[in-house]
Amino acid sequence: MQTAIHPQYFDQTQVICVCGNKFTLGSTREIIHVELCNKCHPFYTGEQKFVDTASRIQKFQTKQQIATTFKATTVKKQEEKRKSQEAPKTLREMLMSLK
Repeated sequence: MQTAIHPQYFDQTQVICVCGNKFTLGSTREIIHVELCNKCHPFYTGEQKFVDTASRIQKFQTKQQIATTFKATTVKKQEEKRKSQEAPKTLREMLMSLK
């Protein structure tokens, strides 16, 4: 191993979870904060828990709302275009439609 190129290694690194669980391990950082650990992770606890970081569900719902409004406006525009194409274009066509 070359000297002075590797990061400092800490044998007693403190890992702190959001649930309050603390444990030690070796790492290049002194303190590590985590959101999930083996005490609160749904896979290990058997509980079903939704972890919604960055509000992914809300972002998806807003995208859905935007898509439905966009689709409604395009359908409305297509209907207006179709009606304008079906309307008589000349005086003769208007008179023929009255008969």
